[in-house]
Amino acid sequence: MMLKIPTINASTPSMGILPFSSRKASRFFGASADVFPPFLLKEMEKIEDPFARKLVSRIEMLPVELTSSKNCIMSSCVKPMVQDTASPLVLLHGFDSSCLEWRYTLPLLEQAGLEAWAIDILGWGFNNLENLPICNVDSKRDHLFQFWKAYIKRPMLLVGPSLGAAVAIDFAANHPEAVDKLILINANVYAEGTGNLSKLPKSVAFAGVSLLKSLPLRFYATNKAFSALPFDTCLEWTQITRLHCLLPWWKEATVDFMSSGGYNVTAQINQVLKKTLIIWGENDGIVDSKLSVRLHCELQNAIIRQIPNCGHLPHVEKPDAVADLITDFVPRQLPNTLSSLPVVAEQEQNLLVHQI
Repeated sequence: MMLKIPTINASTPSMGILPFSSRKASRFFGASADVFPPFLLKEMEKIEDPFARKLVSRIEMLPVELTSSKNCIMSSCVKPMVQDTASPLVLLHGFDSSCLEWRYTLPLLEQAGLEAWAIDILGWGFNNLENLPICNVDSKRDHLFQFWKAYIKRPMLLVGPSLGAAVAIDFAANHPEAVDKLILINANVYAEGTGNLSKLPKSVAFAGVSLLKSLPLRFYATNKAFSALPFDTCLEWTQITRLHCLLPWWKEATVDFMSSGGYNVTAQINQVLKKTLIIWGENDGIVDSKLSVRLHCELQNAIIRQIPNCGHLPHVEKPDAVADLITDFVPRQLPNTLSSLPVVAEQEQNLLVHQI
């Protein structure tokens, strides 16, 4: 039976507010300065959400060599607890985000016996970009492909939320041999790139990106992305969403992406022949729900499922519903794989039972 994480709503207290001491927090994290700079580790220790903390402790850096520049990027990801012969899930994230988006849903997918990777897209997340590569669409695609060739090596079920859906469609159109199926969550795939932002002078672009990192703007964006989110939860989730923005190369990588023009995949949608699951949060305040119907019509082999009373990021807001839909869409795993699955820590179980 899958472990259920409760849905967040106005009456639900903030998830993960536990009385960890600083010493316990350091042990719980498990991440070292070899993976994250010491200043970022200190920021991470302020996060009290146990699911975010657990996922941070699992982040690893794997070398990925880009084709264009021959740069070797130490690439941040969460590796699966179990591996099998079925098609693996590869979980992307949205614009200017990180693999921490999957802090609630990833444990549920693993409890269901699925092999799941959570990968940071080049230029975002916790990738080490000390030798800053180009961070345009071509480089992001190449980075994902080289990661796939080096570590996954089998057709994958590529999962893309928000702008991650555009990343997934672009990748599937260019590398169909690497993709078995697609799962698109509140897909932001009809935007025409970064538009006029690509024409801004660099000085103005850098000023705008600095604003993008600010706590008030991030708080506003987080509140808009979810349905009736309690204040304490919104503040905690805001802190989680901006952790990667504190890395010294974040600003340059983001400006580079904006200046490059961004994703414009409208013409590629009908080229995608892979079976696709479209998941949509009913109360999405960021992308018009009519676009989910349009996407369903334009993809040649798609099914669509709506999650009621849910905003733009269902895998964060209603992870149990998303995990159920993904599990139903993915081929069933062999029963004996369940014996090697990780168990949820007793402390987290008690938290979940208390909130349910």
